[in-house]
Amino acid sequence: MTTKIRVAVAGAAGRMGKEVVKMVLEDSELELAAAVNRSGEGTDAGTLVGLPACGIKVQSDLELALIESKAQVLVDFTTPQFAYKNTELAIRLGVSPVVGTTGFTPEQIEDLDKQCKSKGIGGLIAPNFSIGAILMMKFAAQAAKHFPNLEIIEYHGDQKLDAPSGTAVKTAELIAQNREEIRQGNPNEEETIEGSRGGYYNGFRIHSVRLPGVFAQQEVIFGGFGQTLKIRHDSYERAGYMPGVNLAVKKVVGYQGMIYGFEHFID
Repeated sequence: MTTKIRVAVAGAAGRMGKEVVKMVLEDSELELAAAVNRSGEGTDAGTLVGLPACGIKVQSDLELALIESKAQVLVDFTTPQFAYKNTELAIRLGVSPVVGTTGFTPEQIEDLDKQCKSKGIGGLIAPNFSIGAILMMKFAAQAAKHFPNLEIIEYHGDQKLDAPSGTAVKTAELIAQNREEIRQGNPNEEETIEGSRGGYYNGFRIHSVRLPGVFAQQEVIFGGFGQTLKIRHDSYERAGYMPGVNLAVKKVVGYQGMIYGFEHFID
C-alpha cells in the first residue's frame, strides 16, 4: 500500500490556500497534515473549504504545526512578507517547501538551495503553477530563437502587489536564454510620459496592467517582417492552478535542492 504524502498548508484560509486544502483532501494519495493561518484558529479545515469536517483544525503557529503533524511537504501561498521565513523554517525542520509566493531574490533562492541540499530535501519556488502558463513560457522561449523582437504584456487584478508578475519575469528569463540582447525600437525614441514603454529587460519591454475584474492573463507578442506572432495564456479561476500544485507536491519529495520554476517538473 502506497504511503500518503503528508501535506501542511500555510495561508490555509486565503483564496489560494483554500483551493490547496480542498485539493489535498480530495486526493487519495495525499493527506492533510496541518492547516495554518494567522486567523481562524480552531476552525475545521474541511468545513473551511466547504467539505465535510476532516478533523484537522486551523493553527496559527507554523513551527508547532509542522513539528506536531510530521508534515513532509509545506505548500505556501502566503505573502512575500512571510514566505521566505516560512520556507527557511520548513527546510530547517526537514519539510519540503512548495512555494507559490513571488518576490524571492536570486540570492535568496541560491541560499535556500544550499539549505535544502544540506538537509537532503527538495523544494520548489514557482511563479506560476498553471500547466498552460508553463507551456506558454516554453513556447515563447522557443519562438524567441526565430523572432527576437518581442514585448510581454501581463494582466492582473488591481490588488496584486508586485509588478511585473513573477510569471512575466520568469518568461523574460527563459526568453533571454534563447536570444542575444537587442535594444528594440527607434534609438531616438522618447517617452513623453514616463513609463509609457514599460519595464526594460534584456532589450525588450514588459508591461503590467492592473485592473479590477481581471484575474490573470499574459501574452507575448513577437514582431517580424510582415508578420506577428502572439502567444497568450488566460487563467479564469484559482482551481486551474491545482493540477500543477498537486504534481509539484508529489514530485518534490523525490528531489534535492531548491528548484526555481515549475517548468522543471513538466516534461
